[in-house]
Amino acid sequence: MTTPQPRPNRLLQENSPYLQQHAYNPVDWYPWGPEALERSRAEDRPILLSIGYSTCHWCHVMAHESFENPDIARIMNEHFINIKVDREERPDLDDIYMNCVQMMTGRGGWPLTVFLTSELKPFYGGTYFPPEDRGGLPGFARLLTALGDSYRTKRDTIEKVAGQLTAGIQMLAASPGTPGEPAVEVLDQAADKLLQDFDQDHGGFGGAPKFPPSLDLDFLGRLYHRTGREEVLRVITFTLAHMALGGIYDQLGGGFHRYATDAAWAIPHFEKMLYDNALLVRRYLEVFQLSGDPWFSQVAWETLDYVRAEMTAPHGGLYAAQDADSDGVEGKFFVWTPAEVEQVVGAEVGPLVCLALGVSPIGNFEHGTSVLHRGVHINELAERFGLTPEGITQILLRARQQLKEARDQRVKPHRDEKIITAWNGLMISALARGGQVLGEGVYAEAAARAARFILEGEARTGRLRRVWGADQTSGAAFLEDYAYLVAALLDLFETDFDPGWLEAAVRLTAEMEDRFHDGAGGGYFYPPADHEALIVRPKNFFDHAIPSGNAVAAMNLIRLHRLTEQERYRERAGELLSLLQEVLPQSPRALAATLAAQEAYLAPEVALTLVGRQDDPVIREMLAAIHRRYLPNRRLVLKTPENREALEKLAPAVTHYDAVDGRPTAFVCHGFTCLEPVHTAAALEETLQGLPRP
Repeated sequence: MTTPQPRPNRLLQENSPYLQQHAYNPVDWYPWGPEALERSRAEDRPILLSIGYSTCHWCHVMAHESFENPDIARIMNEHFINIKVDREERPDLDDIYMNCVQMMTGRGGWPLTVFLTSELKPFYGGTYFPPEDRGGLPGFARLLTALGDSYRTKRDTIEKVAGQLTAGIQMLAASPGTPGEPAVEVLDQAADKLLQDFDQDHGGFGGAPKFPPSLDLDFLGRLYHRTGREEVLRVITFTLAHMALGGIYDQLGGGFHRYATDAAWAIPHFEKMLYDNALLVRRYLEVFQLSGDPWFSQVAWETLDYVRAEMTAPHGGLYAAQDADSDGVEGKFFVWTPAEVEQVVGAEVGPLVCLALGVSPIGNFEHGTSVLHRGVHINELAERFGLTPEGITQILLRARQQLKEARDQRVKPHRDEKIITAWNGLMISALARGGQVLGEGVYAEAAARAARFILEGEARTGRLRRVWGADQTSGAAFLEDYAYLVAALLDLFETDFDPGWLEAAVRLTAEMEDRFHDGAGGGYFYPPADHEALIVRPKNFFDHAIPSGNAVAAMNLIRLHRLTEQERYRERAGELLSLLQEVLPQSPRALAATLAAQEAYLAPEVALTLVGRQDDPVIREMLAAIHRRYLPNRRLVLKTPENREALEKLAPAVTHYDAVDGRPTAFVCHGFTCLEPVHTAAALEETLQGLPRP
């Protein structure tokens, strides 16, 4: 007798890889949309809203334990209208209902499980629920039955709770605190509070689980640039060094995993997100500029090479994420035993390689396997094995390549191939900055290809979209999509000086202003004005794993003011920052991107204008001298015979700059003071060296 094949549900027709993963569940799933919402209202049935994403490990666990379970699916179908949402496609829904769960439970995460009335008001929620009572969590089957019964028999109580939670969510959408004038004192107070949480032993902030503190380190880098506080530079370098040595960094393939489950960065949650790697590349490039240590630049190289090799679509767009699991086992692709290592590198150097990469017979992960990390210094290895440090380095270079080639033969983790505008924007910026600092044109070209893919899609569809697929798009763009893409276009403009990038940034900023700005309360809403009506139109100022759209918008406005000298940009940035002066010192980790924007807003501009041909060796040397330095408040323009006319229309101030005596010329202005123009990279280096702190 043959086993009947499961019948697909509605999710089979969806584009989202996450929704498609649930297409053969026995659950009567709906995607979010009118059909499900109208049925809930017509039948007066509550909604079970399940939000996750395709590379989420615990989403897979709950799916296997509960959504594939026919008995649990029967209860879900009996009591609820079941809606599955990809958080990466609908971050607005995720934002609203994540805030709700955090208010109820004090924590959040994915899978996100929320129960709603037919008016979309939440009345209960959580994250992962086991199928049966376990670890202090109620079993999902028991919870479903209880909530279904309560919705029928205790409606007054349900409605009261739903009303209170909805009111709380609506309060979060309001601008926090009392407005005030942006001040330096606020930045110093916030930094002192942030530094209190620094982990002196392992770097980063707080304890396990430990997430990459990319946004905190951006703010601290700018603070160090302004103050010269050496302990701040130590926090940055110490943290980034320990992360790169730990298991959170892929020691063979490059790139960073999502977070560490321990305080020492040793054991990661193995999924790799495009946005984490984009933000961390920026930090490693910056610490290389600050410290001059080429090892930090090597981490940036390896991460960008990983993105080009593993996360880039044929058309140039950038994929969203890689899963933690392969063959259904978390971390299986990444972990090793001593026998596996020796089989690849040979018995002669196997013990050395195992010690260098932290592979032991006991292991540090499950089933005696080890996550690779670097816990032993090269000099100690050289002494122990009677070799020179140079010899150790060569052995490890060859061994890492051999291990990577062997690992590539394993079943690879699933890759989510959505092209998300916001996340592409972050990585375009990282690639562009990599092209600048590392002097590698291949990174700059990868950045330009990705940007062209998105802008061509916008021109084809008539509007910027959230997600781009091979043949179709998904949903209008949100605030972060606009803000991150504008930032990327500005970074591209300061890389190849094509005025087209600046023109697109100006145009998209105008669209952002029209579709998202809150004329009454200030700041920018998360969804556009013509978006579907939900229980609240969120306006989020707080960072999560990625910077808040409002913070990035503020930084863009500051940069656009410096490039165009249009005062309206600076006024809008100041208006936005003023809304947060009361809360910035209280919540620096939640507002680190806004603190970075305020550092930029208050700092004197370093305006660098080069005039000459782009292929002139002197101009190239000047650009290299600029890119070697950490200049967070820099405005960089290269005026060439080819871009002169278009550039002067967009940035009229450059009209006044011309080559002196026909020679390549660099003009440097700091604050309200312009210095003597120079004609060589050495003279420019000396001028930059002499600039005062902000």
